[in-house]
Amino acid sequence: MTPATRVYVDMVGDLFHPGHVALLKAARQHGDHLIVGVLSDEVVASYKRQPIMTLAERVAVIAACRYVDEVVPAAPFRVTLEFLDEHGIALVVHGDDITPEAIDEVYGPVAAAGRLRLVHYTAGVSTTDLIARVQRRSAGG
Repeated sequence: MTPATRVYVDMVGDLFHPGHVALLKAARQHGDHLIVGVLSDEVVASYKRQPIMTLAERVAVIAACRYVDEVVPAAPFRVTLEFLDEHGIALVVHGDDITPEAIDEVYGPVAAAGRLRLVHYTAGVSTTDLIARVQRRSAGG
């Protein structure tokens, strides 16, 4: 029996939506076991905005997704080869909406080692879009 191919995705997962599900489904197609690293509230706030959902809430929702086998709460922002080796991870998957600069900053050594795979990004739905939708509806628009 061959060992399972362990695949890793890191994400915020705030206001879990169909785009998140599509990413996790696509990532799972690269292996047999999907590990999702959920970034901490502090890390997310440092580069994006404070998440609406707490880390515990985001972890609970992501863990319930049928494509997810394991969740790493408060995952590191920068993914290293040491982190992959520590968790027995073969590949890292991310949406193809990422810039080359962000790839270098977050996944540099992983990408250089040929262990990063980019999958189609689901346009048209994002947490930012959902927040704007709620704000418009709250304002009567």
